[in-house]
Amino acid sequence: MNKTLSKNILQFPIHFTAWGLVFGLPFLIFWKYPNFDIADKMFHHGIVVLSMLLVFYVNYFVLIEKLLFRKKIGKFISYNILLILAVGIAVHFWQEATMPPMPHHPHDKIPDELLPLGLSFLIRDLTTLLVIAGLSVAVKMTGKWYKTEAERQEEDNKRTEAELTNLRQQLNPHFLFNTLNNIYALIEISPEKAQTSMLELSKLLRYVLYENAGNLVPLEREINFIHNYVELMRIRLNPEVELKLELNVSGPDNLIAPLLFIALIENAFKHGASPDKPSFIHITIDKITKREIRCLVKNSYFPKDENDQSGSGIGLENLRRRLEILYPHNHILRTEKEGDTFVSELIFPLNYSNEL
Repeated sequence: MNKTLSKNILQFPIHFTAWGLVFGLPFLIFWKYPNFDIADKMFHHGIVVLSMLLVFYVNYFVLIEKLLFRKKIGKFISYNILLILAVGIAVHFWQEATMPPMPHHPHDKIPDELLPLGLSFLIRDLTTLLVIAGLSVAVKMTGKWYKTEAERQEEDNKRTEAELTNLRQQLNPHFLFNTLNNIYALIEISPEKAQTSMLELSKLLRYVLYENAGNLVPLEREINFIHNYVELMRIRLNPEVELKLELNVSGPDNLIAPLLFIALIENAFKHGASPDKPSFIHITIDKITKREIRCLVKNSYFPKDENDQSGSGIGLENLRRRLEILYPHNHILRTEKEGDTFVSELIFPLNYSNEL
């Protein structure tokens, strides 16, 4: 509503300036000729401009809206013909009645070629009004196109925002499900560790549910969440699992979209940790350039059996779709198996608080 009002207000000075130029330009010529009566010329030229205004705005506000945009092309053309003829003929006869006759010697005979001069002036005036009507259509159609395009863009933005919200809502129960699975596994092994894990989980959930409501969050806060999550997962790992976490990031004004790293890290804990075999999970989050951040995860690979439905792969699919929306054609997501090692790499640009 406010945007539409602002655009309508902006149109007024544009129209006013354009018509001011139409009215004023001829006088840049008239003032060079002192024999011309400037006041008389201004008056007669003003009437012509008024006729152009009439044709332009009757089309702009009435005929185009009521007829052309409603596909009543025949009526639109007919009404324009009547309007142009009525205005053009009225202005022509008014000029004939008020303009002084062309001076000539009383004994001179008016040449035959000058007899249709009045008709040629009429045709010229009608042609001018026809061009004005066409200009009105062009201006109105252009404005409608911009308005339609803006509305379409706004609808696209709303749909994108709704999809992002939906993806975030899918991510929250997925994260909770996987984490509770890990804590459940601890209950029989170490009730004390399970109890500690529940307390840590409450901190993580506070971030997941409440502290990342915006599209961007401070990088420091996201890194703190990742650190807490990894430490929570460390509780259930057996001593045979080598877990390394390197967080080489800095900059208080760095902003990122939240919860982009967690799917890769969850996947590493799901497939990289063996309960009875030597295994490893190496996680590195660093800034590879001033404006790009990378999450690199390498882990030993132990595929789950077909009966294990934990997670069901929704995390990675969710991540891919979010990246397509947030960083289209401006990110790298690589997940591949290299021998007995599974490698996940995510690179995307940083945002800065002074860019918002």
